Amino acid sequence: MQNFDKLKPEIKEDILELEGRINDYKSGKEDEERFKLYRLTRGVYGQRQSGVQMFRTKIPFGRITSQQLIALADISEKYTNGNLHLTTRQNVQMHYVKLKDAPAIWTDLAEARLTAREACGNTVRNITASAKAGIDPNEAFDVSPYVQATFEYFLRNPICQAMGRKIKPAFSSSEKDSAFTYFHDFGFIPRVRQVDGQEVRGFKLVVGGGLGALSMVAQPVSEFIEEDQIIPFMEAAIRIFDRYGEREKRMKARMKFLIQKLGLKNFLEMVEEEKKGLTQQSIPIDRNAVPTLVPTLKKDITPEVASDAIQYEKWLATNTFEQKQKGYYAVQIRVPLGDIHAKTARKIAAIVKEFTADDIRITVNQGLLLRFIQADVLAHVFNRLNELGLAAPGFDSTADITACPGTDTCALGVTNSTGLAQVLEQVIETEYPDLIHENYLKIKISGCMNSCGQHMAANIGFHGSSIKKRPLVIPAMQVVLGGGIDKNGKGFIAEKVIKLPTKRIPDALRTILNDYDLNSQFGEYFNDYYYRQGKRYFYDLLKPYANLIDAKQSVFQDWGQESAYQQSIGVGECAGVTLDVVSTILEDARQKLVLAEQTIQTADYGDAIYHAYGSFVISAKALLLSADVKCNTHIKILDDFQAHYINQGLIDFQGDFASYVLRMKKSEPSEDFAKAYVEDAKAFFTKVIDLRNEQLKEVDGVEKLVVENYYKA
Repeated sequence: MQNFDKLKPEIKEDILELEGRINDYKSGKEDEERFKLYRLTRGVYGQRQSGVQMFRTKIPFGRITSQQLIALADISEKYTNGNLHLTTRQNVQMHYVKLKDAPAIWTDLAEARLTAREACGNTVRNITASAKAGIDPNEAFDVSPYVQATFEYFLRNPICQAMGRKIKPAFSSSEKDSAFTYFHDFGFIPRVRQVDGQEVRGFKLVVGGGLGALSMVAQPVSEFIEEDQIIPFMEAAIRIFDRYGEREKRMKARMKFLIQKLGLKNFLEMVEEEKKGLTQQSIPIDRNAVPTLVPTLKKDITPEVASDAIQYEKWLATNTFEQKQKGYYAVQIRVPLGDIHAKTARKIAAIVKEFTADDIRITVNQGLLLRFIQADVLAHVFNRLNELGLAAPGFDSTADITACPGTDTCALGVTNSTGLAQVLEQVIETEYPDLIHENYLKIKISGCMNSCGQHMAANIGFHGSSIKKRPLVIPAMQVVLGGGIDKNGKGFIAEKVIKLPTKRIPDALRTILNDYDLNSQFGEYFNDYYYRQGKRYFYDLLKPYANLIDAKQSVFQDWGQESAYQQSIGVGECAGVTLDVVSTILEDARQKLVLAEQTIQTADYGDAIYHAYGSFVISAKALLLSADVKCNTHIKILDDFQAHYINQGLIDFQGDFASYVLRMKKSEPSEDFAKAYVEDAKAFFTKVIDLRNEQLKEVDGVEKLVVENYYKA
């Protein structure tokens, strides 16, 4: 491992731990499901193909340098098939990774100042933002430093290492909401106020949004939360989510469902109460943490003529815009299916080094954005991109279709989203060429009902499904309509309209577009047209394509397949069922105490308290599971332990257990309180161990196998 010793201690520790856990798993010392939960939090996700993994990086707001792009290209060629896949969360994914290579990839990433920590699993996921942040003519200020600060604060933070489900935040650059804050757990839109003649920065804050099978629009919390309060609010809210969030029913475990259950008013009151126990009540943001990189102005540039004059004019109109920094332009690159080969990535890096600022942004529609380009070198950039096949006009237009990998690599994929996306793009470009100029009619495709392709945020969306026609199964797409964002930044969640064979989707799309062209009012936004006509109208419009009488053989095949469709759906890896023993759970509680002691020594008192809190909960859970008491939320564990152990006189404890443990949310995390709280957790753990030893004596030392989902709480 080259330069391993030069890495930061926490990164070196991460890599050594990953290597050790992989070895334990391979040698049979660690259960597969427990290891799965761990590796997910390290960016290693099971792939559809046996024996290989998908490896995901975590790149806040999608910002990488040319050298980092080269590093990713080198890694992909060294350890994978050489492809870099850009995602809708502004990350880079690599496929066909061997598990044994994960520590080496981690090391190479760290040398390039990149990470995969908490890229998957039940963590605070990658924090996305408008790719235009910092150059957006409509922005109040650059949100990039705020995203970076939030990313750094929650990385390795003990409050978000083992939650019931993932958390997804987003920051938009302007009121146009190009980062889709409306479907995120936390959404921030920048605003500025004048107070006593001084500019005060803040954000409009929304919470509890989400896509998936049950999509919801985020609810407004504040029209203006000051900049130093965004991280404390998130931390307190995540604590509430960690403690009260559902863990047993995975489909109900997102923050949106907790807020729905508690009610927004009650949830916010709980957040305010929780703030009392935070280490920092105010966290100022270093506004210079993400410097604006302006390249040196080029002089004596040899003029170039665009290699394709007609395409160049379309490209200028659809793929470039003048930045708020007058005289500079940004170039947006359409990347088909978000896939870039390593060789192409290196050539893009060379273009950046020669013509643009060394600040590449991965966009939420699986493309790239280059910044600070002089007007007289735009033709140079076009020509270089055209040589790479990356100068297609229509960035973020109807023709620029978003699609997840689907059945290509994802275990959850039902149908082939990438093959369909290519067919539909061809339909748009050949039959509806004017739509390469249309930015408010978006098409998005997911291979299953989960929204990796963000189909529920599309004006016209599709997600993988199937139709039974015995004895065979027909690959299908659920058509959803009416999602996305209008010109004023209002967000819509699409409605499910009808399920159709996937081979008939191109004709269905033609029908929708033709009807919109014929029957919409002048200048009418597609969603306004859809909701004016109504869901039933579109159901009737598309119903003929659902007719399976005398269906041709082709409908039994998916795109890209020559044989009949065979449905093969794996199990998602954001959580998983496991077989565990009580002693293993108690070891987890002990490890929490070890971490608490370590963070006491480093004076990280807030972290020490939260580790100790975790030990309280896990210790109580172990005994509850030994008595076959289900555990699905932290708060229920505390209450159930009172009922099943304390009230029954099975353990020596006086008072209300939940109040005793939850002192941490009402007390300032001082050194004295932290040390006392950790000692209390240690004393409780000792009592639990003593009681467990007594239980084991009664069963001749035979450990209890917990046939449950250990990770429920």
